[in-house]
Amino acid sequence: MTVLLVLLVIVHVVVCLFLIGVVLLQQGKSADLASAFGGQGTQTAFGPRGTANLFTRLTTWSAVLFMLTSIGLTILLSRSGDRSVLAGAKTTQSAPVKK
Repeated sequence: MTVLLVLLVIVHVVVCLFLIGVVLLQQGKSADLASAFGGQGTQTAFGPRGTANLFTRLTTWSAVLFMLTSIGLTILLSRSGDRSVLAGAKTTQSAPVKK
C-alpha cells in the first residue's frame, strides 16, 4: 500500500509541475487582437490556432489527471491507519518562559 501511495504522490507532483508549465506557456486572448492590428506577428511553429488547440488539450488532460490523482490520494490516505497529517510527527514539550 505504501509503494502505491509513494508512486501516486510522485505522479501527482509531476502532473502538477506539467500543469503549471502548460498554463504559463499559453498566450492570453489579447495576443490575437494585437497581432490582428500589426503588433507582434505570430511566430509559432504550429500556426496561430494550432498551439492554442494543443495547449488547450494539454491543459485539459493534465487538469483531469491532477483531479484523478488528488481523488486517488484522498482515498488511499483515508484507508490508511493515520487520520491526521501530523500523525507521525514527534511532539516536543518546552518549559514555560518565566518573566
